[in-house]
Amino acid sequence: MKKTASAEYPITGLLAERWSPRAFADRPVEPMALRHLFEAARWAASSFGEEPWYYIVATRENPAEFQKLLSCLVEANQRWARNAPVLALSVARTRLAKDGSPNLHAWHDVGAASATLSIEATTLGLSVHQMAGFDPNRAREVFAIPAGYDPVATMAIGYGGDPESLPEPLRSRELSPRKRKPLSDFVFSGGWGQAAPFVEPGSK
Repeated sequence: MKKTASAEYPITGLLAERWSPRAFADRPVEPMALRHLFEAARWAASSFGEEPWYYIVATRENPAEFQKLLSCLVEANQRWARNAPVLALSVARTRLAKDGSPNLHAWHDVGAASATLSIEATTLGLSVHQMAGFDPNRAREVFAIPAGYDPVATMAIGYGGDPESLPEPLRSRELSPRKRKPLSDFVFSGGWGQAAPFVEPGSK
């Protein structure tokens, strides 16, 4: 299933095709494909070149590890994510390796790495659904994540499946059109809340 973005201005096809399904096919993700995804994350930009991202990955080929990661998700996400062939947890190192001071951009950089991973997934015909709905304290406990590292987000990775496999209301959400705020709502110039002139309706 495709849900191509109806972009107001032309964007590259990979960005237009990327979306976050909840229905996944019963098909494993090949190890080589996973290597491609995390290689893409590896080359994301980061503040001071710190590369503060880490990932804990579980596939359904290892049921015990998969269940550990699945158990960290909130119940609403467990309902559909259990059908994904791969789950992952992103983690941020919160201090700079160079001097131990706080890395105030660590979470931003982990997000950039995961976004890069998601775009790479699109090139391979894979889908990624990132989730904030998980218990970071449980994740820290079950995976023995040390101090100085923060669980950031979870993600389901796999090949898109049939929306009809989802219960309501998830099925309807899967089939609904994608929507985004207009540029004028978040691109400012001159002061907060002042839409930049080049995004105003009718601008040339």
